[in-house]
Amino acid sequence: MATVAKPETLLITLTGKDRPGVTSTVFATLARAGVEVLDVEQIVLRRRLVLGVLVTAPRDWKRLRDEVEQAAADLGMTVDVDRGTGDNRPRPQGRSHVTVIGTPLKASAMSAIAGRIADSGANIDRIERMARYPVTAIDLHVSGADPETLRAVLSVEAARQGIDVAVQPANLLRRGMRLIVMDVDSTLIQGEVIEMIAAHAGCEAQVAEITERAMAGELDFEQSLRERVKLLAGVPASALDEVYDAILLAPGARTMVRTLRRLGYRFAIVSGGFTQITDRLAADLGIHFARANELEIVDGRLTGGIVGDVVDRSGKARALREFAAEVGVSEAATIAIGDGANDLDMLNAAGLGIAYNAKPMVRDAADTAVNVPYLDAILYLLGISREEIEAADAEAGYVTPAPPV
Repeated sequence: MATVAKPETLLITLTGKDRPGVTSTVFATLARAGVEVLDVEQIVLRRRLVLGVLVTAPRDWKRLRDEVEQAAADLGMTVDVDRGTGDNRPRPQGRSHVTVIGTPLKASAMSAIAGRIADSGANIDRIERMARYPVTAIDLHVSGADPETLRAVLSVEAARQGIDVAVQPANLLRRGMRLIVMDVDSTLIQGEVIEMIAAHAGCEAQVAEITERAMAGELDFEQSLRERVKLLAGVPASALDEVYDAILLAPGARTMVRTLRRLGYRFAIVSGGFTQITDRLAADLGIHFARANELEIVDGRLTGGIVGDVVDRSGKARALREFAAEVGVSEAATIAIGDGANDLDMLNAAGLGIAYNAKPMVRDAADTAVNVPYLDAILYLLGISREEIEAADAEAGYVTPAPPV
């Protein structure tokens, strides 16, 4: 069987100051030669343009080269025309999105990450910025290494450099509708609700100490919860309204929910906290599902007991599966976000488990970790840029902070 010869091609690379009409001028020149466009890449960095065009080579390719060089000269730009054969090589197997987040993101950190990718035998095919403010987020399109292997290597380097690095397989799941399941205390909101209630009972320090041990995995969650709730006996139910009014959401929480709801995502909150708080949070934020524990209230006061079964570590994972079934998505299409030992089963059950400002044991067990204090940084892991978020918000009448120029 005869081998089919690869067609001759020209790679045209134009660089210079960006202005309107540059791309149209280049393609008008190519159009006169009747060539076929095989690939195009264009980026603009600080008003400087880099345009690469791969086209089939005409019979008189030198004439086209001269015409392209003249067009570039008229534009005050530089151009390189490289003659070769064939199209781009197919990307190797093992394609991933590697999202790097830093505040700030130093060149030394990028150097280290790029070095570990190269050490893994992988190649960076494309790089694009997802955000500049309030964090710098860069998305690397990587091929040639198993995503799990790459994740293990880069998580170690990320910890060494003090940055966040998330590795996800490059597949259709990243583009589809998904279910987000979030913990509440110290994830969706700042602080722990049970400690805020305990302040009304005068036992905040005792409750905080038990909470810390439970989140670190030193105590059984159900036992520790019942022990803490018992200390709340006698607190008036009206205190729950005061606690709700004092809650502070994690920075970026509303932005994340608002943005992903526009894209058809579904949301759930699953908490070891209390329905008297989580149900109101769900209604306020437009969250579709909520599951938590119910504080027993008799004659307008907390009894120190809980109604029904406790939502514990296994209960959170069970809720994730039930909500996914109700929405009609696979577990692989779920994202879980949490910070404590009580979230581990949920994080492992999800297609993507994100440890958000979490305890070390949770960071080690999760698929990836986000350690910046902005919940909407998770949007960058999903391929959504800050510019897209701000444009959608502006269209809907929301004003978002602008970065320094």
